[in-house]
Amino acid sequence: MIDTAGDCQRVTVPMVFGNAQTLMEEGATRLGDGVTLFDLGAVSESDSSALAVIFAWARRAAARGGSVRIANTPASLLSLADLYGVSEFLPLA
Repeated sequence: MIDTAGDCQRVTVPMVFGNAQTLMEEGATRLGDGVTLFDLGAVSESDSSALAVIFAWARRAAARGGSVRIANTPASLLSLADLYGVSEFLPLA
């Protein structure tokens, strides 16, 4: 689901409701003390649960004194964030 590629965590599966809990948990285990970069370039499909996963990662990272950045965010996910009025909260790289 998430592969480590150098300094970043590469999400390799659709970010949809059926994967959300597992993605949230797996991503949380990869959070460091500093900035954790998640690359979404290989995400072929996403729904609103992807936003919940990203925000959960960000909250957990902040609780540990770190932060999350998201790279190569699919246009469809950015559109969902716009639709829900949360674009400004996405931790884009």
